[in-house]
Amino acid sequence: MDIATTVLVLAVLGGLLMAFSIGANDAANAMASSVGSRAITVRQAVTIAGILAFLGAVFLGANVAATISRGIINPERIVDQELLMLGMLASLLSAGVWVLVATISGFPVSTTHSIVGSILGFGLVVGGPDVVRWGTMVGIVLSWLISPFFGAVIAFFVFTHIRRHILTARHFFEKARYWAPFWVAMTVTLVLLSFLLKMPYGRSLGLGVFGALGVTACLALLVWIVGYRIVGRLLKGLKHGPESMEDLFRRMQVGTACYMALSLGANDVANAVGPVAAIWMIAHTGGLSASAEVPIALLVVGGFGIAVGIAVLGRRVMSTVGERITLLTNTRGFSVEFGAATTVLVASNLGMPVSTTHATVGSVVGVGLARGFAAVDFRVLGKIVMYWLLTVPIAAFTSIIIFQLLRWFVL
Repeated sequence: MDIATTVLVLAVLGGLLMAFSIGANDAANAMASSVGSRAITVRQAVTIAGILAFLGAVFLGANVAATISRGIINPERIVDQELLMLGMLASLLSAGVWVLVATISGFPVSTTHSIVGSILGFGLVVGGPDVVRWGTMVGIVLSWLISPFFGAVIAFFVFTHIRRHILTARHFFEKARYWAPFWVAMTVTLVLLSFLLKMPYGRSLGLGVFGALGVTACLALLVWIVGYRIVGRLLKGLKHGPESMEDLFRRMQVGTACYMALSLGANDVANAVGPVAAIWMIAHTGGLSASAEVPIALLVVGGFGIAVGIAVLGRRVMSTVGERITLLTNTRGFSVEFGAATTVLVASNLGMPVSTTHATVGSVVGVGLARGFAAVDFRVLGKIVMYWLLTVPIAAFTSIIIFQLLRWFVL
């Protein structure tokens, strides 16, 4: 085999390692609040996350994968394409190993930070500061700051709304019958708009913005009507007390867990297949084209790796995020998942590789703060933030070392 084919094969294996690490860490974050609030078991979380993260990766993941593969560095400034391929391979290996180490330690880290830091590290070595697209990097860094903030704000708002209009309302059964289907309809609205406006399959329908909004509004109304009847039937079988609302939201939380897993697959698969896509482009076209599409086969490989990672090591991070930051009930868990998934899904449709970890942890903190500062364990939160801060420099430094080793042994 020539060097390009050899590196491509190694890159696919490196992409699997990275996808496995994503499943073990970020995908576990997606399910953490459902497991922590006892809405679903760990086994159920593994099944849901594995299937839907795979589907999100395959059908919704191409936008962010393009940003990771082509947006961080300017490939035109790296003349030697073999060096560019080795750098992308080094990035995969570096990020995958670091995320795996953090997962085994039980701490959630950003796979997005890891892969971006790794690509940045090798890019600086090969081409210097000029090779980095600093404008894109600024946008990515801002998204890292924005995702926990917006996750916290959305989760805070959703939980506050549920508490005010359902949990503490005078006629809370009647209020629940109206508002619970509303949040289900909102979830469907966001997913359907993403599909119709941003995904190739949805755009091929040719509905346009107003057509997509009309279809989404009609379907959301239908979901609300069906949900209104289903919730009404569920409430008949529950005792007339505030604790019954937690039981209602426990059932609804299964839906938001699915929403979270789908969003995660759409956004985080890029961290595994973006560098592989870059290597594939170079191997087949001789360069990193600005308009090349990410092959569907790579998205399938990434989705498969994520699913396996969830099954094998997902329990460790689920425990940290779902149980150690703040006490989660079903209404709080629902709010966390809605806030985090909405943040991640919107960002993925904008092509912004945000951190699912940041969005999830931010949402957990937002729900905790809705009950006051004492409800949040800031010692655990501080340790998590420390891992976040260490991720970029460690990933960049490790990438440089692996890149130099590959260059010595391969070239």
